[in-house]
Amino acid sequence: MTTTDLVWRDQETAPAKIEEALRRLVAECTVQTQHCVPARTLNLVCIVDREWSGEIANRLRRVGRYHASRTVVCAVEPNRRTIDATASVSIDEPQPGAFAAMRELVIITVGQRHLPDLDTIVDPLVVTDLRTAVWSPHGHPEAVDALTTGRAGGDPLAQVVVLDSVDEPDVTAALDRVVELSDRGEVVDLAWLRCTPWRERLAAFYDPAARRQELDTLSKVSVRYRADSLVSGLLLVGWLCARLGWRPDALTRHGELLRGRARARRGEVELRLEPVEGMSVPGLAGIETRSDLGTLLALERGEGGLTARRREPPARRGADQTEHVWTVLGASRGEPGILGEGIRHALMRDRPYRDALKAARKLLG
Repeated sequence: MTTTDLVWRDQETAPAKIEEALRRLVAECTVQTQHCVPARTLNLVCIVDREWSGEIANRLRRVGRYHASRTVVCAVEPNRRTIDATASVSIDEPQPGAFAAMRELVIITVGQRHLPDLDTIVDPLVVTDLRTAVWSPHGHPEAVDALTTGRAGGDPLAQVVVLDSVDEPDVTAALDRVVELSDRGEVVDLAWLRCTPWRERLAAFYDPAARRQELDTLSKVSVRYRADSLVSGLLLVGWLCARLGWRPDALTRHGELLRGRARARRGEVELRLEPVEGMSVPGLAGIETRSDLGTLLALERGEGGLTARRREPPARRGADQTEHVWTVLGASRGEPGILGEGIRHALMRDRPYRDALKAARKLLG
């Protein structure tokens, strides 16, 4: 329950006035509520179309404990020439004998003309010496470029870009843009985070020493994904290629199916990516790996987690194959939690993502 919520508003204002108002609000909040401390972990700059700002606000409310310390929302109106602003400081009710974290929110209404120089507006509004992430779910690449490219050789204002490659209809353009941004700093791709439960379960299954030798005998990998989530499938296959040292060739299209090969140490591995219908959330529907030894591992999206299926070769000639089916409980974080995971990952470095991204780009040719 929020016990303190101080608000300041102004029209046709300037960044310096907003920054001064924020300092006053923080000081006033500290006086009114002695058991509070300003949260100081991450700045988050959100660039949104004003007409869809309510939807973005709802998504931010669902991130739970992964709220940024200070959030700056830039609501864009195409023909606006002046800046309006609202600043607020909120404190959640502290537990007995504990301190409560202070959260700061700034909403500035800007015009399209402000976006190429958005860094000069946002700079006074972020907490210095903290990592700053930018999230622009409605596009506006010029604004992202302004925040991630330093002026006159200086350091950029934002060090991390949070994005969702699924939002871009052209997959090649989406990966090219991510590669460009990753050359400037860290990228947190929600399409990659949707693969996390699948990567974790694959890695855990092949982690025991007795099963690691199977990795060298894999001969086929099949991935199924929602029709708009090809990027997630490419990143998962790219991760396998990067981790196992496979050299992927470009995929070829056969109708809706994408097929290709990767060169492994012991031969070639067949790659197959196929869209499926009927999924209510973006991401993957299933993955299957087969080996030359006759083993099969399949993971499928199911109720309450992932349904796993393991098929072993016959123990002796003439015997039947053995198959085991079980449910991996709690494997999915759910779509509402993906953005919160993205904000949390803004504080980390994710080298496996960079390697998977490079391999995924090769798969597209």
